[in-house]
Amino acid sequence: MDLSFGPEYEEFRAEVQTFLREHGGRSPQNAGMRAPESLAWQKLLIENGYTARTIPKEYGGFGAPPDIIKSRIIAEEFADARVNTGLGGQGISMLVPTLLEMGTEAQKLELIKPTIQGEMIWCQGYSEPGAGSDLASLTTRAVLDGDEWVVNGQKIWTSTAQLADWIFCLVRTEPDAPKHKGISFLLFKMDTPGIEIRPLVDMTGVANFNETFFTDVRLPKDQIVGQRGEGWMVANAVLGHERDSLGNPNNTLMRLNALTELMKTETVGGERLIDNPVYRDRLMQIQGRVMAMRFNDLRVLSSRLNKGQDAALARMIVKLQGTELRHDLEGMAIDILGEVGLSYGDNPHTRSAGSWQSQYMYYLGLIIGGGTSQIQKNIISERGLDMPREPKVEKAG
Repeated sequence: MDLSFGPEYEEFRAEVQTFLREHGGRSPQNAGMRAPESLAWQKLLIENGYTARTIPKEYGGFGAPPDIIKSRIIAEEFADARVNTGLGGQGISMLVPTLLEMGTEAQKLELIKPTIQGEMIWCQGYSEPGAGSDLASLTTRAVLDGDEWVVNGQKIWTSTAQLADWIFCLVRTEPDAPKHKGISFLLFKMDTPGIEIRPLVDMTGVANFNETFFTDVRLPKDQIVGQRGEGWMVANAVLGHERDSLGNPNNTLMRLNALTELMKTETVGGERLIDNPVYRDRLMQIQGRVMAMRFNDLRVLSSRLNKGQDAALARMIVKLQGTELRHDLEGMAIDILGEVGLSYGDNPHTRSAGSWQSQYMYYLGLIIGGGTSQIQKNIISERGLDMPREPKVEKAG
């Protein structure tokens, strides 16, 4: 039985390998989103079709037709070489695919190219102090005043708000409509007067989140995606892309390769950890979960080409599967490192600049963020497996 992809795809794999040999050294290491080397690398990847591959050229992408196997080959080769796959974030991973589906032509032409090139950073205005898991209960409001929206309210857990140029934000524009019907999806600049950002330091020691306050923030009325009052539909499209990005199997494969290499170099009593049957068994369990995750990703990718294919259940498990797997993977690396695994920050004994520790804590947060694992399990059971809905406790009268 021949399980190879065939000559066309083997030639493409060779092209990717050649690119990585010739240019992989330019891949940025631990550089910020705005660092010149990050922006230059992103532009090079787009020019060669290794990111933004299927985004049309008129919007700044490479313009290739969708091809699941080529996408998988790119992911495999970049992971094996442990080379940076380019910029991500809420604008590139979540908003851009939503604009391609639902945005106006003017919005696509204005916003997609600078976003995928890393020149325009976005944050997401969704959660509020009283609207997290029940997001549709949000109270941030927008009132139309002539040709402008006037926004007032508060968002919380606003990732990268302190760096962002723009925000995509859910607001209530129809206060008398049912809560899922009265929401609109607005886009506006973060330097607009009336916006205040207060950093929130998480357990990694970094302000990855923020509180964001809006006081009489004014923006043009055409900076809306979809129709007024129909923002919940747009929001759900974004949430689907968010769950996909939080459970990215390509990044997980890269971390698995790094973990395997770590086990080949770390020793206990002169024995490599890769040769220890207990740790090797744990690694194989992680490898099996990564393999399952990547096959599930193929199911999701193929559904985008085969419109009649139902991959709803496959999409539902991505975030749950991905964040819990990454947390376990990063935790195994800490176990392997022994007492060195407890080092953190500027401790001279840390490995990989402390990335194992920071990613371990970061993914513990993501098990909660973007929809808790408990909420995800309810979604899977009720919407994916058609099980009875969780009973609601009646409020005291």
